[in-house]
Amino acid sequence: MAMAKQDTDAFPALQGLEAGDSSVRLRAALALGTSPDPRFIDKLIERCAVEPAFPVRDMLTWALTRHPASMTVPALVEEVRSEHAQARSQALHTLSKIGDRRAWPAITRALLCDADDEVARSAWRTAVVLVPDGDVPELVAVLATQLGRGGREMWLSLSRALVALGEVIEPTLRAAMTDPDPRVRAHAIATEKLLRDPDAGMAYAIEEAKRVVALGGTGEGE
Repeated sequence: MAMAKQDTDAFPALQGLEAGDSSVRLRAALALGTSPDPRFIDKLIERCAVEPAFPVRDMLTWALTRHPASMTVPALVEEVRSEHAQARSQALHTLSKIGDRRAWPAITRALLCDADDEVARSAWRTAVVLVPDGDVPELVAVLATQLGRGGREMWLSLSRALVALGEVIEPTLRAAMTDPDPRVRAHAIATEKLLRDPDAGMAYAIEEAKRVVALGGTGEGE
């Protein structure tokens, strides 16, 4: 009888994930997380790939974290290989929230350098959460190849990821401060400033770094 009642509650919620009203979809995702059922993991992941509303996607991620990691992580690892950018991005985001390091091998160089900005940003954040200590230097080396990429939001995301790894990034940043590309130099300088002073605003750090580069400096000793 209890199982029948659970099914009665759950299946309307599954239907609600497809509703045109985002508030209905939000409540449906909440219901599926409140009463987790492994049968619906695939449906939650499937919806993450196409859900247009950020609050609903965030609730879908929360619902997935309510299920056993032993069941969600393998399915999410498969999803990061999807040809659809949102599917990759949201799966990575969810893996970062679960925090199970068994997913680390799925965080490939291809994802860290993904052509889609949101996928790359999600991969950076997830990598910092999952990376084993022994793989940190290799991760730093890959992240450094993305210095100078995109606009301010991309710079901020990458800098935060690098700074979260700690002082191990310093030699890599110093090398990047002499890169021929002025954007790479400026981003490296801004990241180093953020590492030294985590309370400093990234916007200020970027503008100051650009000023240093424009004047022909490298940021060292500034």
